[in-house]
Parts: sequence; C-alpha cells; structure tokens
Amino acid sequence: MLARFQSNGFGYIPDETKHHFLVRIPKSKKYDVVVYERFVWDKSEEQTSELNEDNIKVMISREKWDAVKPILEKEFNRRLKLNNFLVGKFKIGDTPVERLLGKELVLLLWGIEDSDPSLIPTAVKNWLGLSSEERWWLFTMANASTGNYGNKRGWRIAIRYALTDNPVDEQGVQGNLMEYLYKKI
Repeated sequence: MLARFQSNGFGYIPDETKHHFLVRIPKSKKYDVVVYERFVWDKSEEQTSELNEDNIKVMISREKWDAVKPILEKEFNRRLKLNNFLVGKFKIGDTPVERLLGKELVLLLWGIEDSDPSLIPTAVKNWLGLSSEERWWLFTMANASTGNYGNKRGWRIAIRYALTDNPVDEQGVQGNLMEYLYKKI
C-alpha cells in the first residue's frame, strides 16, 4: 500500500508553494465565513499574515456555507484520494485549501453569495457539472476584473446567473453553461 501525501486542510503543502486559500469559520453561527487568498504561510498554527480586506475573496453567511460545506468536502476529498492525499475537513477556525481547489471553492461561493438560499441545490448541480478546468477558467476570468469580495458586478453576476438560473436537466446533463455565461456578460 502506498503512503498518502501529508497535507494541511485540503491538499495544501506549504513546502511546495505559499499560494493557497484560507477558509476562516467563526465559532458563532451569526458571523460570516470568510475566504482569503494568501501567498504566505505562517509557521504557527494560528494564521495572521495576509488576513486583511485586500485578500478577502468572499464572505458568505453561515447558513449558505453550511448548505455547501458537505458537498465541497465530498468533492475535494474524492479528488484528493485519487491523487493519494489524506482527506480534509472544514473545521471551526482556519482551514487551508490548495490553490486550484480554492479557486473552485470561491467560484461556487461567488455563485451563491447573493442568491436566494433555495437556489443553492441548482448552483451545486451546475458547479458539479463543470470540469475542474472550466471552474479554474471561470474563477480566473472573474478574479481578473472583480476578485475582491466587495466587487460584485460583471463576471460575478454572470457566474451567479449561470450557476443558479441554468438548471441541470433530470439526467444530470448540463445545458451549455459556458454559452449561457457568455450571453450574460
């Protein structure tokens, strides 16, 4: 049996790269979950570097976070297992996420941040219907123009519509989401 790769959180290995995303989940459910994009890893368990407003990618209500957390854990752990990594779990406090998985996480959260909670199942189905490469590309396009958490226009709006207004059909086959997205921007 092969040994599994040791990583922090979801596939993050600080010795390989400093670029990662950090999900900060507060103890109290009345506060938002915050996701930061970071390029520094503090040697201590508590992370303090680059936790400022400029590095916030998304802030989301605990209710919406709790709705997607199990799906994110399942999808990320499935992929980590395929690559022989130990699985992760989002916990109260800080959870680092490998940069590519972090892009996918932020994309889903951007899609639901300002949507009605009843649309979350549709957003999740559409997000799961995208390949990893499509998720990375969509994140990159939105991040280039509207990457800060408070900048909710352009690509961010298009992502919300694409994920929440374009439902997967009953066989699980998605309509042409990319074509739909281009029409919205």
